[in-house]
Amino acid sequence: MRNCNLMRRTIAPIAAVLICFCGIVIALAGPAENPPAPSMWTPELGMKLKNVGTVRVSPDGKRVAYTVAQAVMTPEKSEFVTQVYLANADGSDSYQVTFGEKSSTDPQWSPDSKWLAFASSRSGKNNLYLMRISGGEAEQITDVKTAVGAFAWSPEGTRIAFTMRDQPSDDEEKASKGKDDSRWIDENVKMSHLYVINVQKDADDKRQPKKLTSGDYQVGGDFSWATDGRTIAFTRTKMPKADYWTTSDLLTVDVGSAQIKTLAATGASESDPFYSPDGKQLAYLVSEDPPRWAGYRRIAIVPTSGGPPKLLAETYDHQPGVLDWSADSKRIYFAETHGTATTLGSIDVNSNKFTELNKGSEVLGAFSLNRSRTMIGFTLQASDKAPEAFVSSVDKFAPVQVSHANADLPKIPLGKTEVLRWKSSDGMEIEGLLTYPVNYQSGKRVPLLLVVHGGPAGVFTQSFLVSNRSPYPLAPFSSMGYALLRVNPRGSSGYGQKFRYANIKDWGGGDYQDLMTGVDQVIKMGVADPERLGVMGWSYGGYMTSWIITQTHRFKAASVGAGVTNLMSFIGTADIPSFIPDYFGGQPWENLDVYRSHSAMFNAKGVVTPTLIQHGEADERVPISQGYEFYNALKVQNVPVRMIVLPRMPHGPNEPKMVLKAAQTNLEWFEKYVGGSR
Repeated sequence: MRNCNLMRRTIAPIAAVLICFCGIVIALAGPAENPPAPSMWTPELGMKLKNVGTVRVSPDGKRVAYTVAQAVMTPEKSEFVTQVYLANADGSDSYQVTFGEKSSTDPQWSPDSKWLAFASSRSGKNNLYLMRISGGEAEQITDVKTAVGAFAWSPEGTRIAFTMRDQPSDDEEKASKGKDDSRWIDENVKMSHLYVINVQKDADDKRQPKKLTSGDYQVGGDFSWATDGRTIAFTRTKMPKADYWTTSDLLTVDVGSAQIKTLAATGASESDPFYSPDGKQLAYLVSEDPPRWAGYRRIAIVPTSGGPPKLLAETYDHQPGVLDWSADSKRIYFAETHGTATTLGSIDVNSNKFTELNKGSEVLGAFSLNRSRTMIGFTLQASDKAPEAFVSSVDKFAPVQVSHANADLPKIPLGKTEVLRWKSSDGMEIEGLLTYPVNYQSGKRVPLLLVVHGGPAGVFTQSFLVSNRSPYPLAPFSSMGYALLRVNPRGSSGYGQKFRYANIKDWGGGDYQDLMTGVDQVIKMGVADPERLGVMGWSYGGYMTSWIITQTHRFKAASVGAGVTNLMSFIGTADIPSFIPDYFGGQPWENLDVYRSHSAMFNAKGVVTPTLIQHGEADERVPISQGYEFYNALKVQNVPVRMIVLPRMPHGPNEPKMVLKAAQTNLEWFEKYVGGSR
């Protein structure tokens, strides 16, 4: 696969030189010359970043599989392609093992460490493949008409369980081809169910999947094999829609008989089951009852022989992500956001004692314990450190880097990032990340861009400043002389349940003050120029951006990305209609004034801030009508406004060219109305 920013071919000393840069082929006459090294970050250079993930250590602890995704942009293509890599656990001998134009994802080791299973759509549908580590071509082991979802090896390594959505009937396929494909909403919905397939072929030289579940419910991808391989614990919801996560229950299925038993079906949401190695207990996550969108979870364990569940102690942020059990079945490992960094810890299931494994401000992700529970794989990054794959022993956390996917990134300076804390208008302590311009001179006032995260239960962490997935090009902005403030206002994750619930029924209230006092703090520090301020944000960040410019004229420019601008019309068109009523305590017809007073659309009179609106045309989470409403409200008032529609894009742009276009237009917009110092 070509990396278009790197490929350069000289045909002859005095012939034309072909340079492929982001899919544009330019013919230059004359002898080949080395181009000057770039001196500052641009959105185009940011596309060279490779995204590392799915870090899995083999059961014997000797090898590591991980994935690397990179942007592929040619005149005909715009996609992120993922491939599988292998390395030794000591960090040596890293190399690519899957190739082709289609992605290969989710590598998983067989229990004997001799095989890798992975998923790929190279056949046209997402199927499962097997690859022998000692060498040889990958073999396709499923041939499905829809797509394989999540999958997992059985403990003895002879079977693989997977989820797959039900396929349309012959009549439905015929109707679709004949354009007679009208449909009723929420009727005849295709559900995902659980299957198991033998790794070895049968006497007829075939592998025939066995369906384990059926019925009018959706099986989730968070299932777990019992240690003896006889049972699988899984979750189900009433519908395969995002809004139905609150209905998640925990069940088991006997692999031999397909008999199903219910383990937990309460008003809470149960998810993420993990069998203990000794087979005696099952750990899972449970929400509060009823579940809230703002997010609260704790770990529970239930005896597999029967009996009531036991709730373990609450973690710091009340949102642990369970990784797995320890080998002795006495502890459960989990990861959680703690402020702007990541905490990796364990909890003793008997004493409820917590142990913190890691220290520092790095951002860790893509966690996975190997089958023997001796090693953990993960990604690690920091504001000035590109993401790479790492491994560590679980007994003593000592990260060893095993990938070098981003070793060839340009060595261009990045602005310094520091954690900033201040008191909001009501005295609540707020935290954020301040990134200075590259080569910032102390005492100099520079333009400041306020960036607001989504959620609202999102969080800004100290992740790498260069991104090829974000419409907000932080590193290029910093290179161009801007300071950037990324605030974690009340409602954010990473600071505990009380803080995360502090914006319920108060969007645009206390959170607005948290953002404004943060800007005031950077001005007070002598860094920000109060006459050159900009604001931007996506999703809830787009909500806050649209809200901010209805409340103040202090910002010279704004960029609203997929923003919720009208709370009332949002709940009637989004794929999560229960989201806003949960935050605001009822439906619009029950409390019209609350919805009206907290919507930018109903407060848009008098807006003067030049505003850029960016929205994906296929966005189901925040439908594009939200962008059109705000665009027309500003246009009719003669506010400088432009709206760019990103075709095919869902809630966040997922094609490199669309990400690049969004980043470029943001740079151009703020340069026009705010202007960097260079």
